[in-house]
Amino acid sequence: MGHALEPRLAAYIAGQLPAATDVVVSALERISGGASRETYRFVLAWTEGGQARTRKLILRRDPPASLIDTERRVEFEAYRAFRGSAVPVPDMLWLEEGDGPLDHPFFVAEEVAGFQASPQMLLSGAFDAVLPRVAERKWTILGEIAKADPAALGLTQWMDPPPLDGCWRRELDHWEALIDKDAAEPLPVTRAAIRWLRANPPPPAQKLSVVHGDYRTGNFLFDEAGEIHGILDWEMSHLGDPLEDLGWSLQPVWSFGHAGKAGGLCAQDEAVAIWERASGLKADPAALHWWILFNCVKGQGIWVGSAAAFNRGGNRAPIMIYPAWWLINAQDRAMLQVMGRQ
Repeated sequence: MGHALEPRLAAYIAGQLPAATDVVVSALERISGGASRETYRFVLAWTEGGQARTRKLILRRDPPASLIDTERRVEFEAYRAFRGSAVPVPDMLWLEEGDGPLDHPFFVAEEVAGFQASPQMLLSGAFDAVLPRVAERKWTILGEIAKADPAALGLTQWMDPPPLDGCWRRELDHWEALIDKDAAEPLPVTRAAIRWLRANPPPPAQKLSVVHGDYRTGNFLFDEAGEIHGILDWEMSHLGDPLEDLGWSLQPVWSFGHAGKAGGLCAQDEAVAIWERASGLKADPAALHWWILFNCVKGQGIWVGSAAAFNRGGNRAPIMIYPAWWLINAQDRAMLQVMGRQ
């Protein structure tokens, strides 16, 4: 019994491939994870020029109620901008912004098959010998993202460029507003962090960068040699201060229980040194501290938002409530830890 979306997706793709006949979508299955898009893998088979062909592809579709309101065009263009660069990304094929073909907007991309993303697997002990290599690749690639010129990549037409001295305020305003809207309970630690952030703004951004928005262990594909084959989940990408992404990669909840290790991989100063070498930028310690604390607030905005989506009944998937239940508390502790470093 095939998935109900299979024939509809096949009909859509047939319309995109005028030279193809016998277009068939099979083996469509939902991939767990990803709370703001529904992600499926599938196999596309078709005939072209008398040759039978197949390709493994990914479908990313907007769900009925999302954890984060994101613009699928922005995500699609971010992936496309880095195609063929030092930042490994899957190839984007088609973007559909209408609701007609599959009820919600979606895009189709190649599947970078044969690699793992699970942070639990990476940090299970089995990969310990290659963790230094993973760390080197992870923060080198982030440095490449930071170094890139958003205008040259053609991204300034899809993403608003904030002024260099306004990057921090735009992000803090955005996440504070979401917390105001969605918080189901007082969040005294978060409110204290926001007050401190507003009272102690960071220096202006040293350049305008593409900010991935969720650059962490768990959002890249790795192999047993410690190589990284794809940076995933660009749905929160925007233009801003390059230290924002670095701060997110260093925020304590992404150490996955490996206290004191950035992303569970290496010492924070080591991660920062790799990033500085690759990006050619400087991570001023006080500015970086601001952005790490900001990212604790942003994390809280995401967990609180997912709890609200669950409570409002728009999305009852367990992934919406489990991170909130587990992470709101963990994020408070991380915030206290970061603030205690002052």
